[in-house]
Amino acid sequence: MSIAVQGVSKNFGNFRALRDVSLTVNSGELIALLGPSGCGKTTLLRIIAGLETPDQGSIEFSGEDVTNTSVRDRQVGFVFQHYALFRHMTVFENVAFGMRVKPKRFRPSDAAIEDKVHSLLELVQLDWLADRYPWQLSGGQRQRIALARALAVEPKVLLLDEPFGALDAKVRKELRRWLRRLHDELHVTSLFVTHDQEEALEVADRVVLINSGEIEQVGTPEEVWETPASPFVYGFLGDVNRFEGEARNGKVFLEGAVLDDPTQSFSGKTIAYVRPYDFDVIRYSPGLEGIPVRLERAIVIGPIARLELTSFSGTESIDKSRPFDVQISCDKFQSLGLRSGEQLVLQPIKAKLFSA
Repeated sequence: MSIAVQGVSKNFGNFRALRDVSLTVNSGELIALLGPSGCGKTTLLRIIAGLETPDQGSIEFSGEDVTNTSVRDRQVGFVFQHYALFRHMTVFENVAFGMRVKPKRFRPSDAAIEDKVHSLLELVQLDWLADRYPWQLSGGQRQRIALARALAVEPKVLLLDEPFGALDAKVRKELRRWLRRLHDELHVTSLFVTHDQEEALEVADRVVLINSGEIEQVGTPEEVWETPASPFVYGFLGDVNRFEGEARNGKVFLEGAVLDDPTQSFSGKTIAYVRPYDFDVIRYSPGLEGIPVRLERAIVIGPIARLELTSFSGTESIDKSRPFDVQISCDKFQSLGLRSGEQLVLQPIKAKLFSA
């Protein structure tokens, strides 16, 4: 089942949730809708599901206009962040619910329902919990049961709204890997909403970056990471340090540092973004080329040392409102013997430039 979103806009009073959004989802794709809170990603998901109606635009499923089609008739499965399981029903009955409430002429027999439920519980690796109640399950188990319930009605489209948002970091990591494997087995056209960049990049076939109700970029995880279309995309996909500078004659001048960039396509004022791991860090000495900083704090975790730095100029002028985050190897940190309060120099190795 393919999905075509065409020119969709949606307002809630004076708040514009979506503005002229168009998106094509190919049959069998797993798409991540990624963006900050309030950007419109959940609104778009609910419009695709039929839970909201667009003010403008249309939704098509495999070429058929479903903009005014009811939720029931769209044949979508919806998984919510907080599971929405029926607490008074067993796991078995929760999964069976969607099949039992179908009109009589479409309702499977009791035997068929039993076979389907056990098959789905085996699929999500929880068949042994069929007689339990939701309150007896862990958060990760409840979310897998919610997914099994959504799949029970054989949806043409599977929609997931922050499916792992209520879970701790370790369980989230386990479940998103599990979701990717499950999708590879079922090939149901799926969209999931998340504000977790790592989750989107790890799980999805393509990522849709949304900002203030508009799509900023659509691409594979590799495409959006390596070739971000805007400062928003670059800044949202991982930590960055922002610098103002000037590009000319194949070089970029950044607050004391000079970066060779023969591929640059423009000259003049520029905004440069540098990832924390794209710096060389050396001890400060007068006249040394680079960005002068002061080490406020070092956090050493495993093989990585995270340095919290502030801008430094002159002998005592320190701007603590201008923080920088830099990562170096633990081995380099130890070999330098760095201590809090030391003056250092940052030399950018690589930067992403946008015209100012």
